[in-house]
Amino acid sequence: MSVEAYGPSSQTLTFLDTEEAELLGADTQGSEFEFTDFTLPSQTQTQGQTQSQLDGQVIVSDGVLQNGGLDDAVVKTSQLLAELNFEEDEEDTYYTKDLPLHACSYCGIQDPACVVYCNTSKKWFCNGRGNTSGSHIVNHLVRAKCKEVALHKDGPLGETVLECYNCGCRNAFLLGFIPAKADSVVVLLCRQPCASQSSLKDINWDSSQWQPLIQDRCFLSWLVKIPSEQEQLRARQITAQQINKLEELWKENPSATLEDLEKPGVDEEPQHVLLRYEDAYQYQNIFGPLVKLEADYDKKLKESQTQDNITVRWDLGLNKKRIAYFTLPKTDSGDMRLMQGDEICLRYKGDLAPLWKGIGHVIKVPDNYGDEIAIELRSSVGAPVEVPHNFQVDFVWKSTSFDRMQSALKTFAVDETSVSGYIYHKLLGHEVEDVLIKCQLPKRFTAQGLPDLNHSQVYAVKTVLQRPLSLIQGPPGTGKTVTSATIVYHLARQGNGPVLVCAPSNIAVDQLTEKIHQTGLKVVRLCAKSREAIDSPVSFLALHNQIRNMDSMPELQKLQQLKDETGELSSADEKRYRALKRTAERELLMNADVICCTCVGAGDPRLAKMQFRSILIDESTQATEPECMVPVVLGAKQLILVGDHCQLGPVVMCKKAAKAGLSQSLFERLVVLGIRPIRLQVQYRMHPALSAFPSNIFYEGSLQNGVTAADRIKKGFDFQWPQPDKPMFFYVTQGQEEIASSGTSYLNRTEAANVEKITTRLLKAGAKPDQIGIITPYEGQRSYLVQYMQFSGSLHTKLYQEVEIASVDAFQGREKDFIILSCVRANEHQGIGFLNDPRRLNVALTRARYGVIIVGNPKALSKQPLWNHLLNYYKEQKVLVEGPLNNLRESLMQFSKPRKLVNTINPGARFMSTAMYDAREALIPGSAYDRSSTGRPASMYFQTHDQIGMIGAGPNPMAALNIPIPFNLVMPPIPPPGYLGQTNGPAAGRGALKGKAGRGGRQRNRGVGNHGSGQGNMASSQASQDMVSQSGPLTQGFISMSQPSQMSQPGLSQPELSQDSYLGDEFKSQIDVALSQDSTYQGERAYQHGGVPGLSQY
Repeated sequence: MSVEAYGPSSQTLTFLDTEEAELLGADTQGSEFEFTDFTLPSQTQTQGQTQSQLDGQVIVSDGVLQNGGLDDAVVKTSQLLAELNFEEDEEDTYYTKDLPLHACSYCGIQDPACVVYCNTSKKWFCNGRGNTSGSHIVNHLVRAKCKEVALHKDGPLGETVLECYNCGCRNAFLLGFIPAKADSVVVLLCRQPCASQSSLKDINWDSSQWQPLIQDRCFLSWLVKIPSEQEQLRARQITAQQINKLEELWKENPSATLEDLEKPGVDEEPQHVLLRYEDAYQYQNIFGPLVKLEADYDKKLKESQTQDNITVRWDLGLNKKRIAYFTLPKTDSGDMRLMQGDEICLRYKGDLAPLWKGIGHVIKVPDNYGDEIAIELRSSVGAPVEVPHNFQVDFVWKSTSFDRMQSALKTFAVDETSVSGYIYHKLLGHEVEDVLIKCQLPKRFTAQGLPDLNHSQVYAVKTVLQRPLSLIQGPPGTGKTVTSATIVYHLARQGNGPVLVCAPSNIAVDQLTEKIHQTGLKVVRLCAKSREAIDSPVSFLALHNQIRNMDSMPELQKLQQLKDETGELSSADEKRYRALKRTAERELLMNADVICCTCVGAGDPRLAKMQFRSILIDESTQATEPECMVPVVLGAKQLILVGDHCQLGPVVMCKKAAKAGLSQSLFERLVVLGIRPIRLQVQYRMHPALSAFPSNIFYEGSLQNGVTAADRIKKGFDFQWPQPDKPMFFYVTQGQEEIASSGTSYLNRTEAANVEKITTRLLKAGAKPDQIGIITPYEGQRSYLVQYMQFSGSLHTKLYQEVEIASVDAFQGREKDFIILSCVRANEHQGIGFLNDPRRLNVALTRARYGVIIVGNPKALSKQPLWNHLLNYYKEQKVLVEGPLNNLRESLMQFSKPRKLVNTINPGARFMSTAMYDAREALIPGSAYDRSSTGRPASMYFQTHDQIGMIGAGPNPMAALNIPIPFNLVMPPIPPPGYLGQTNGPAAGRGALKGKAGRGGRQRNRGVGNHGSGQGNMASSQASQDMVSQSGPLTQGFISMSQPSQMSQPGLSQPELSQDSYLGDEFKSQIDVALSQDSTYQGERAYQHGGVPGLSQY
């Protein structure tokens, strides 16, 4: 599960695998009973219950264990096992019999009433769950992305293809039924548009009664019988993992069987990323294959997206280029991530005009105003603009970004000059003595044209300017962009050549470019060629536009004018034009103070000959590590990574690559290696009531508010919050989730209706549509909401179109005045999928400035510890509400008391310490990361702390716990001196690599650091600042408590305290004191009074 929970795109569905995650209250194969060979009797009794389900009361059959019924289950189970004993001999013969063609391809069940035929893959599957959370047929449809099914001719309903009575649509995920007024008849209709049409009202059907055919991930039992308990037990037992592997095999070889899974070479896992690397060659050898995996997967995805029978609407753009508009029927599947600038190939297949194909790039993607996609054609010669039908769309896969990553990895390995020796060793995780950069610090840290900085921002700027490698953590709304722009301003003023500024996404680059431009520096924004036509707020700074406006080259301007008017140049002119353009580009780039581009854009050939001494990467936690390396290898001597590893990480589409660790950013790995990020601490976005929960859970309570409640009250806005001083509430909704039409996402119609009502209330209360954002983790819900709001909203459609509806992931880095979050998940067996990811919750809760409203089903959500915390918090604040919107009342729902959130693998560290899969070093017995208790000296510091922690995806993070330490202990643990070589001078037995030394031969002296208490080591090393910064609730100030006397016990050096405070109780009182402090920023004061030893050089 963990891969899925941290998984690639925001829309893939998670199947809870029974082996890995205890299914909440419904799994009898959990760790308590080792009955490995029987299946839970979840569905035998659910057949007669469809009617009762219609009323929204899901009756849980007694086979599904509510938490109390474990004992009966054991009894029942043992009876079942007893009955089964005498059948064992038969069971062996069962497999040898030839199964009929219509037997389930997973488990072999062959009752015609229980099986369904998949029209696409031409295989049969049963409607039983076996050992998985959904029935086998639904599992297959989702995994194989198939949608059309038929029933067996000998079944009760005969040989029927399931399709919509009205429009003939055959997508099983869209189909549902309406019981007609005459009871014996049922009509099948698709969810949209047929079931939502008002014309149904005339006939004797009531469209509000519509229910999907697939509920709780299996077909309704009156449609396809659910195999009996006995049948399921006698069938072949197949696990969710085996199913996944089998489906992968079928893509290559449709006739493969389970036996083929055992063959060698079927499922080779790539080598896992490490924490430390011997040298850059090992680094390249591990990341290279992962980048290739991702590239192959991406290519396969793009190429499988070909769609036929597309209808095109033609138009002419302002620049006289042809524009084709069309909609793609399948785009709500999560894999299709269309971006502006993507290339698409359009072919004409019909006979009304000559065959034609043209390439264009996307200039519009589906949004609230419609699901149309628009592409601008490169050349419109021969385009059949009179013909609207019979087109085919292919996606052109471009390998550019992957090639540039591979080339950066290679450069890092073979080119001495690609980065400084210090950065080389730091990035590989070697121990190097810290160095300071000698530079003239500015008198005023605030840059001209930018807002004044607060203490923590000044501290960040000052520290970063003196260090060759720094990480800045910018929690939501803390002014990360302003801080980054200020740093760039000061770096550029030092006169060491242009500063390179990158970020993984174009939007992030544009935002930062805009800010840097305000300081008056000469900025050039380098765009990809395919994006030159796309307008952005900083287009005027783009290289291709600056060249047009260069007065120094009249000849180039004449040729440009000629090219614009005629479209083509003669070959001699074209040659001259290109040469002049190259010269102009070089001149502009050389004279710029700052060059801004995306990370992958830094691999642009136009930058190839340039060297950049200072490089800043913003949003670096959203870039994969090879992506970050593209700018880094352009000569970095000073590298600044800005990001927040408590928000969403990079998107990796290929699960294999993600699992091997490609989805972990460079920033995160460096944090795990012990490089402490400098945290910005004052947030200027949220109403103080909104920032409390995220601050306490994700940032150890260190976020301070730069805005007051009064600043965040809207004038002329008349909305009744349940608690007037807390602009937030959780609106309890009891709807059921349904699988969206793509089969790979979810929607929840009840929640959508409530979101519409709330939006309407906000609009009527005086909010403008562009101040409201509606976010949901699921693409299926997003597209359903867009349609629902416009068709069913009581106000004017235009108003709803201006309300932005997006996925949580798409909203990262943005803000709105009001945010409505629709959680979607509501079920008995499935868990809550990737709502599990704490980082996704953090992003969702921190987008709003004035108010947050969460719409969700607390019963399903509260099973997960983090959501349980949130629900309890809302309940304590009296903002967990239900009832009609004009008369909200507190909900009486009870939840189990929240347990201390403990990071199981990493007790004592922050709950969210870092999302690491498992750096392989964890598995070497006796190593610092070995998590087993054997093979490790008992007194070692690492017993209580290893920073490679990730919250397990399972529902119960307490299972593996042996040391119950609450996560909010006062100090993020500090490695003991000598562990990371941050002591002053080489530790015993280790040769420190200084500067370039040791870079040539790339050897690394390995020695043993002393894990002694080292009271003297700490003083006057620059590292001490690394360690001391971010202690306690201040996370950045120094340890400044109201009772300084307690702190300065003689002979207690900082590192000792951090070591022992986890092991003993002596320091409990100090911790209490520190936690009771309000964490106002006292760092500067401590530093002025020399409060911390060894910081004299600052």
